[in-house]
Amino acid sequence: MKNNGILLVLFFTTVMVNAQELQSYLEEAEANNPEIQAYELRYNIANEKVGAANALPNTTVSAGYFVSEPETRTGAQRAKFSISQMLPWFGTITARENYANSMAEADYLELAIAKRKLALTVAQSYYELYAIEAKKSILQANIQLLGTYEQLALTSVEVGKASVVDVLKLQIRQNELQQQYAILNQEFLAERARFNTLRNQKESLSVALVSELELPLEDPVLSNENLELNPELLKYDKMFESVTQSEVLNQRESLPSIGVGLDYVPVSERTDMSFSDNGKDIVMPMLSFSIPIFNSSYRSISKQNELKQMEIKSQKKQRLNILETALAQAVSLRNQARIANATQQMNLQHSKDAEEILLKNYETGTIDFKEVLDIQELQLKFQINQIESIKLYYKQSTNINYLIQ
Repeated sequence: MKNNGILLVLFFTTVMVNAQELQSYLEEAEANNPEIQAYELRYNIANEKVGAANALPNTTVSAGYFVSEPETRTGAQRAKFSISQMLPWFGTITARENYANSMAEADYLELAIAKRKLALTVAQSYYELYAIEAKKSILQANIQLLGTYEQLALTSVEVGKASVVDVLKLQIRQNELQQQYAILNQEFLAERARFNTLRNQKESLSVALVSELELPLEDPVLSNENLELNPELLKYDKMFESVTQSEVLNQRESLPSIGVGLDYVPVSERTDMSFSDNGKDIVMPMLSFSIPIFNSSYRSISKQNELKQMEIKSQKKQRLNILETALAQAVSLRNQARIANATQQMNLQHSKDAEEILLKNYETGTIDFKEVLDIQELQLKFQINQIESIKLYYKQSTNINYLIQ
């Protein structure tokens, strides 16, 4: 089987330009995450079962001593030694190995699914951290801008062109932004702890984030046909195959088993007469058959396997419907994010134009600080919304890639 690690390389290359830091985090998470390690151990156990599938039943060895030695024509029998071995019908061991292999392949796909889900969770946590850090930077810049406006207001108060109320409003707005900044900082610490836990690292370990994310000019072309190759669906194919192999094994086990053995009886010589076979030991090869005459259990297992395959087909169809719905929703949300980003970009430009007009009015000696606060609040809203749209775009892109890559 191919190593699933290549999935991490392909997983996000279509949605990130500067993905080096994230890629290293994905690889680290795959190597260190305890859940992934548990799935790998489960897969290793399944592989070990393949080796155990070709084992034969225990060899039976027995020995007995005659307390009262029975007399025969050739002498008295002193003891009896036996060895026997049951052998399954031809092809049964191969059927067991095939069944164990099919179960191991199903466990491998469980491992592949776990790795993809971990990569998805790590990437989305990374984008959350990026968005929080970007919002903090914007808030910091707006706090500094309000500080500049406060100085303008103080100057206007001195010359009688503004009131102290304007200064207080600006200070109140700064306090509100400081509060939002502190809350975002706490959100960042909590998300960073979650991100580091996924990598099995210390919660306080620093995280290197990209400085800026922008939307690509075009979205990659999607192919819904790739959805059929998602491990969540391939898992059902392997489950179906394992039931098929289970039925083959059931048919083989319903056939007779063959037993081979050997009895050995040492015989004492007779002293009362002399003849050619006097005291000759007894060696008796044996052949036996174990025939499942009452085989209703095998017929029941066959019926169960048939029903299991029907159940697996229904489960796969249901899962396919769920994944198709999830893909359609992810594509829609990503398109919405692109629309929202473009709208916020236009609104932000208009708000900056309005801010520039207000500042020019200040040069002529008049400024309305209420309008300043209104424009600043709009700018902050547009900037935050733009970050949210970028975060939504990349998070939905990771969802899409999880489904069809």
